[in-house]
Amino acid sequence: MTMSFLALAQAGTPVEVASGSNAFLEGLRAALGEHLPEWALWLGAAGAGVALVMGLISVVAMFCVWLERKVAGHIQCRYGPMYTGWHGWLQSIADGVKLLLKEDMIPRDADRALFMLAPGLVLAAIVAAMAAFPLAPGVFFADLDLGVFFVIAMSSMTTIGVVMAGWASNSKWTVYGAMREAAQVVAYEIPLGVSLLVPVMVAGTLNMNEASAAQADYLGMGWFLFKNPFMAPAFVLFFVAALAETKRAPFDLPEAESELVAGFMTEYSGIRWSFFFMEEYAAMFLMSAVAAVFFLGGFESPLTHFVGQAFGKELFVQGANGATELNLQAIPYQAVAGLTLLVKTFAGIFLMMWLRWTLPRIRVDQVMTMGYKYLTPLALVCAIGAALWEAGKQALSS
Repeated sequence: MTMSFLALAQAGTPVEVASGSNAFLEGLRAALGEHLPEWALWLGAAGAGVALVMGLISVVAMFCVWLERKVAGHIQCRYGPMYTGWHGWLQSIADGVKLLLKEDMIPRDADRALFMLAPGLVLAAIVAAMAAFPLAPGVFFADLDLGVFFVIAMSSMTTIGVVMAGWASNSKWTVYGAMREAAQVVAYEIPLGVSLLVPVMVAGTLNMNEASAAQADYLGMGWFLFKNPFMAPAFVLFFVAALAETKRAPFDLPEAESELVAGFMTEYSGIRWSFFFMEEYAAMFLMSAVAAVFFLGGFESPLTHFVGQAFGKELFVQGANGATELNLQAIPYQAVAGLTLLVKTFAGIFLMMWLRWTLPRIRVDQVMTMGYKYLTPLALVCAIGAALWEAGKQALSS
């Protein structure tokens, strides 16, 4: 856990801090007192991290619900929500309050324990995956060396919650939806991971912060998308597989309201029902962020280059006495870099929404055929081709 959140809240003078987790503990001791034991500080740090991630997921979900309604409205030649707040921006908040107040119903013949556990498991998995999301070059929840591996692993756990919800509801519609989700994930997680191997081989790291920093170039030509001829097809394959992973149209077979009422969510209501939607939009956000970091430059853009040159990039610098100090002059760069990644991420979310309201849902057999017969072999070709290309470059350079 980084010190950035705490350090930025201090006074305007440079703040001397240590590095990594020690920096966070030293900051908590300074803010809360020397008498607190270390286990209490770690517990407070974990609680603060979970609260920040949940706040980010809630804001992302509310904004994406509003954005999807506006995108759908304009694609269908109408306005979308307009009356609850300016251009309907309060509508998502009103919906959230309504869901909090709605009755939480559990079917009589359902498995109560699994029925209640499933939404929490789905949301917990995406909360854990969001821990690897970097907010800015020096601001992150957890700087993981296996960052993108952790994201893919945690996001896969949502499938367990979906299957659990479908089976525990004891309804034919929910079981159909759960089985479709299981089959779809098995078919599409392979091309998702294999296509992601292409930028990982070019970057030489699974760390999202390091992958973004490796693409620094003021013209944007340093982006991984332009560094290997197999990168562009790998990006397309990754995006299509991400649509299936997040259950978005035209791969929304697990829900398929025209066939299965609401699929695996049919028997849910109130706040538990909202957990599934929060997970879906958070997963869209996370997959778009992974695509932005490993294909589209991450924090890097011409604007961040010039702002970094003017104000400096390093949030923590070495002080005269050898201690690490917070460099407040780098905050404009951090803000612009974070905004750059958000713009790229929401561009991916917008494309997902555009496709939902443009393409029809495809059949189950077509979903399986596309995943196994086309996406998986093409992803393997891209991975092998990218590996040979990089090996050839290394041989020529040596």
